[in-house]
Amino acid sequence: MFGLEGQKKKKSVEEFIFDLEKELKTPKKHQEIKARVEARIQKIKDHLRSGEQQDEFDRFGLLLHGYTSLLKVMSRFNK
Repeated sequence: MFGLEGQKKKKSVEEFIFDLEKELKTPKKHQEIKARVEARIQKIKDHLRSGEQQDEFDRFGLLLHGYTSLLKVMSRFNK
């Protein structure tokens, strides 16, 4: 009003960046995280195949889905 509109302070909205996103920017760290996740996926698959712990089958299944989703997100981020 009265030509004072330009004097209002405009807050810039900064985009939130996760720590994982910062780490994935370096190719070396990206490969380390990917290798670690793939190793954990193999361990979970081995536990599921052995069939020893029937009571924790669902929990291992959820972990497996989470880690595979993480790999998908990481592959998209790398591009």
